Amino acid sequence: MLHSLRSVASLLVGAGILTLGSSLLGIVLPMRMGMAELSDAVIGLVMSGYFVGFILGCIFGPRLTGRIGHVRAFAAFAAVISAAALLHALWFGALPWALLRIVSGFCMAGLFNVIESWLNLRSTVETRGQILSLYLVTTSLTWGGGQFLVNAWEVSSFELFCLAALLLTVSLVPLVLTRVANPEFGEPQRLSFAELYGLSPLGVIGAYGSGLGGGAFFAMAPLFGLKENLTPFEISLLLGLPVFGGLILQWPIGRLSDRFDRRTVLLAMLAVETVVCLLMFGDWMLLDSLVPLLILATLFGAAHATVYPLSVAHAFDYVAPNRMVSASSGLLLAWAIGAMKGPILASWAMGLLGDAGLFLYLAVIAAALAGFTRYRMTRRAARPPEEQSTFVALPTTAPAAGHLDPRAAPADEALPLLAHDVDEGERR
Repeated sequence: MLHSLRSVASLLVGAGILTLGSSLLGIVLPMRMGMAELSDAVIGLVMSGYFVGFILGCIFGPRLTGRIGHVRAFAAFAAVISAAALLHALWFGALPWALLRIVSGFCMAGLFNVIESWLNLRSTVETRGQILSLYLVTTSLTWGGGQFLVNAWEVSSFELFCLAALLLTVSLVPLVLTRVANPEFGEPQRLSFAELYGLSPLGVIGAYGSGLGGGAFFAMAPLFGLKENLTPFEISLLLGLPVFGGLILQWPIGRLSDRFDRRTVLLAMLAVETVVCLLMFGDWMLLDSLVPLLILATLFGAAHATVYPLSVAHAFDYVAPNRMVSASSGLLLAWAIGAMKGPILASWAMGLLGDAGLFLYLAVIAAALAGFTRYRMTRRAARPPEEQSTFVALPTTAPAAGHLDPRAAPADEALPLLAHDVDEGERR
């Protein structure tokens, strides 16, 4: 592990600084829009713009990077996203900010794609799992830590945008000073979105539902805190603790899912998430108590963080290793589409039910996903544990993370398709 850390330390430092800056923007923007008394629906639309850009970045970013090279692409993406951070302060308005969020999402997808490509280049078949774990821990800790940077200055100040731009720019330094060649990946075995859904409906819907919930919470919870008169520090706790909680359960729950029917484990975690979100709604509506809310938010983060990797692991149970990179990209796209819609749907719930409607929305999404999971359990027999893929905790950052997944075969390795990869055994 120590050798793996030394080989990628500069890349992880750059990724961590980048995530700090992006995380800070993510909490400041909805608070600033709430202070300007923009409607919940407008704020939801603006915040969803990030994921519109993220989807476009996942599709077109790698092509741009392939044309101009990874170093130039990283420098260009970092320069543009830094300028976008400053333009938020200079050009306030719902439409300008929505456009800037689209630009930011595109650039972040491109930046993480470059970082993950370089991480893959620095890894070997034996160390890919370790490096992926280090990467996930780094980005999770800095994503959670970035929420607390909102306390550095007044939310209404220009300085927070300067700090975000500074962090996004400084992330360049450890990366451009690292000697890393341009990665070259073989052409992965293609897997269309329709094929992926045919192989694993639950994997696709689980990833999509994870985005619907996570995208909504992290975009709209700052607005909830502002409108409920929480202090900036209390809001940063509400956003940061779930991220840290998300690191608690992923590996133990993942190991449990390797021993039993993965769908049963997923169903249990969704049931926990549903109950926790209902308790969050009830606590705020009846007690208006912050400490229980923060405890429940941490539990929400712990349960919710397992949904996406469990969905991916379940899908990978039915995908051949030489198609897993393509499958990973498809599942990330499903997650991003959900995350794009989440803030919009949650804003409507908050408008109809009050600010705490956010938590009821999250409960409904988790319950609906649990219902679909239970339905799928009646449509296909469980795979024996020895025939399942191994659980791996995955970030939702860029498609290139699929190359780091130790379950995936190299793109140019000609493996035969699994029997269930071409079987019609879905019994829908």
